[in-house]
Amino acid sequence: MSDDPTQRFYGRWARLYDRLADVGTVARLRGAAVDALAPPRGGTAVDVGTGTGANLAYLRDAVGPGGRLVGLDLTSGMLRAAQRRLSRSRSSERPAEDEDGHGTVDDGVEVDLLRADAARPPLRDGAADAVLASFVSGMLRDPDAAVRRWADVVGPGGRLALLDFARSTGAGRPLNPAFRAFVRGTSPPGTRSSVDVSPAAILDQRVVAAHRALMDVCVDGSVSHETHALGFARVSTGTVAPRDE
Repeated sequence: MSDDPTQRFYGRWARLYDRLADVGTVARLRGAAVDALAPPRGGTAVDVGTGTGANLAYLRDAVGPGGRLVGLDLTSGMLRAAQRRLSRSRSSERPAEDEDGHGTVDDGVEVDLLRADAARPPLRDGAADAVLASFVSGMLRDPDAAVRRWADVVGPGGRLALLDFARSTGAGRPLNPAFRAFVRGTSPPGTRSSVDVSPAAILDQRVVAAHRALMDVCVDGSVSHETHALGFARVSTGTVAPRDE
């Protein structure tokens, strides 16, 4: 399977994304999202659109020894960066790689990195206890369908968490023009060329659709929605409801 222009774009910038992934506020947001997700100890958590693996350390600490992490990304360059990150993990011993270089054991947690579409995880229904999607919703053509697929992966009682950036409707509104310019500059080829709808507007629409879908598939009263970083960051979590018979 050859990379398309979008995959090549993210693969080319994987090292830069890796450096930015742990910067100040972004790192704190990742930790807050995992805390809100609250995957069970010893359980299985899936990081869809794992990118350079910046969430894996937080998820590893959350599931603890005996747990399992699955990181999914469609871009091979991002997965290579994630593997390097695992190899630099805080464990005193280098994680043990399998022959393909994707499976590791990090501080007693099994970690698998798989090249796959975040919107269509190659996992059976009920295969995981929790799914985290950070800064992914805005990249998906059909975020509503993706969230519903993630709900199937965890099944009733499983946990979902979304962490996304979008234009601020709060204190950060005066900074929205700068945010729009940032989104345009970091968008893959094709996205930036639209004259009818700006990349920031597309991002907003997709993020709203994803977070609404999470509310739809989760138990009433279990959903939590927070904004951070002057209103630019949104974190939504919930427990998946039983399917209608």
